[in-house]
Amino acid sequence: MAQNSILVVEDEHTLRRLLEYRLSKQYDVRTAANGEEALERVADRIPDLIISDIMMPKMDGFALQEALQKEKRTRAIPFIFLTAKADEQSRVRGKRTGVDDYITKPFDIEQLLSRIETLLERARIYQTQLDARIGQDFSQKLMPKKMPVVEGYSVRFHAQPREYGGGDLFDWIQAEPGMFFFTIGDVMGKGLEAKFYAFNFLGYVRGTLHAMLPSSKSPADLMKRINEIIIEDEIMKETFASLLLLRWEPDKHQITYANAGHCRPILASPGGVEVVEHSDIILGLDPYAQFTDSTVRIPPGGSLIAYTDGLMEQRLRTGAMLGERGIMDVARESIRRPDPLQAMLDDVLQRSEKPEFADDLLVFWLSRTD
Repeated sequence: MAQNSILVVEDEHTLRRLLEYRLSKQYDVRTAANGEEALERVADRIPDLIISDIMMPKMDGFALQEALQKEKRTRAIPFIFLTAKADEQSRVRGKRTGVDDYITKPFDIEQLLSRIETLLERARIYQTQLDARIGQDFSQKLMPKKMPVVEGYSVRFHAQPREYGGGDLFDWIQAEPGMFFFTIGDVMGKGLEAKFYAFNFLGYVRGTLHAMLPSSKSPADLMKRINEIIIEDEIMKETFASLLLLRWEPDKHQITYANAGHCRPILASPGGVEVVEHSDIILGLDPYAQFTDSTVRIPPGGSLIAYTDGLMEQRLRTGAMLGERGIMDVARESIRRPDPLQAMLDDVLQRSEKPEFADDLLVFWLSRTD
């Protein structure tokens, strides 16, 4: 884990060097002799915490703290005043302007270290809570609020992010009467960074579908264009993603798909369970990659099941991962249940070493009910 960074602002050379020596045993420490130097250090790299004297030449501690408060990116830096000026008026002024702590000279170094760690822990908790809220907001934008309603079919999906969530995404549109497109993807990475890229990636997918569907209904053509876009884009060009594009035509009882390195869907029916075989290279690797359309028919009572790797990599009580074969096994049992998707999830958890899913989870279940 990277060390927290601390900026010490103190005009007295001996004390500044003493603090730098002592704090450097636990933190990444930089120093400044006054407020003006401190602002230069902050502009170069924002510290995790600032310890500052009040009475300094050029720019005192109050002026430094006021300047930091004016900028959004620096106003939340934990701030400790360290000064010989112990009068109550200065203490009240510091608290009023957002100073987090106030320690007077002479001070006990262990007390200072304890105060530093308390403030850093408070900042970590705040950041964790903020990340969770941002992650939840992204998660809501990466998933649809409803599913298509089509006579003779049941369409379900389940999405369950782990903590902040990762890069799972799911979307659908009705391209024209009797034709639907489903997007199921996974942007490589974990946490908020993956969420951010997944949000941008989904925007590219939506934009591509909107632009190209009037002239082409081929999932492979759409996949090729999405691949070109993310490679050309400066923000997304280092991003890799797996993607499954499904064109569903319920009147024909068929799905045409292109698969760019995504988990292979399962085709389940009362007569058996099989893997939908074809998969091409993941997106973001090769600007000249070609993709292939494949078509499967949904038989009476049959289902197509698509999912992200959080399901396949679930650890079982045996110590092994569920894997593709395990998904086929639970699909075979679940297809006869009134709610097959929930039955599948319950069955997997009963087999798991822990009663919860260890990673982000997304499952899409399309059933023909006639």
